Amino acid sequence: MQPQSNVFVFETPEQLALAAAERFVKYAGKPKETTFSVALAGGNTPRRVYELLATEPFKKQVEWPRIQLFFGDERCVPPEHPDSNYAMVNDALISRVPIPANNVHRIIGEGNASDHALAYENELRAFFAGLPWPRFDLILLGMGEDGHTASLFPNSGASREMSRWVVSTRNYPSDQDRISLTVPVFNHANRIAVLVTGRKKAQRLKEVLRPEAGAKQLPVQAITPIDGMLEWLVDSDAASLL
Repeated sequence: MQPQSNVFVFETPEQLALAAAERFVKYAGKPKETTFSVALAGGNTPRRVYELLATEPFKKQVEWPRIQLFFGDERCVPPEHPDSNYAMVNDALISRVPIPANNVHRIIGEGNASDHALAYENELRAFFAGLPWPRFDLILLGMGEDGHTASLFPNSGASREMSRWVVSTRNYPSDQDRISLTVPVFNHANRIAVLVTGRKKAQRLKEVLRPEAGAKQLPVQAITPIDGMLEWLVDSDAASLL
């Protein structure tokens, strides 16, 4: 089969991270609008992207007061917890660049997940006032070995939510409560980049990108932008079975 035009394969995770950082800078610089809204992913692969963005030459190429940082999902833990997506992004990026504190929109993880999901939805509705769905300029996502993305897991009703913007969910293997943006929110973005690294994800990536007839849809396969661009940035190990 010919490679899909929106799948970009890089030799190493570092090359992938560099490409993702370059895309962030490029997309954030055009057009020169008041704000550039981005929803960030957790995980080791995105972390390297954030670390690069906080270094030269990337750091000075971004007008940080224009950037509005949101999160695609969060674990229900305090913001200083090692499992917190916010803690990771703060350590790798936020604390290292001149972005105003009011431009960082953390999902509150400590406390009741349903209450904080509703609160984050209200925050999004206020920011994207007047729109039927939010229109992020860029969303970064990952893919788990089970085909989940953000905190939308297989066999979870959260991945089938079609009306709410933010939902509480649970990762049943770890029995950990989560909060996640929903599929329609992701699909209304202007650009989405899914970052995938590692040989352990090769089989799942093959199933996702080249699904067999009758196969059950995985959450990440529901990411199909309505009026936007989807790019898969994968390393050679993850792409080894394509």
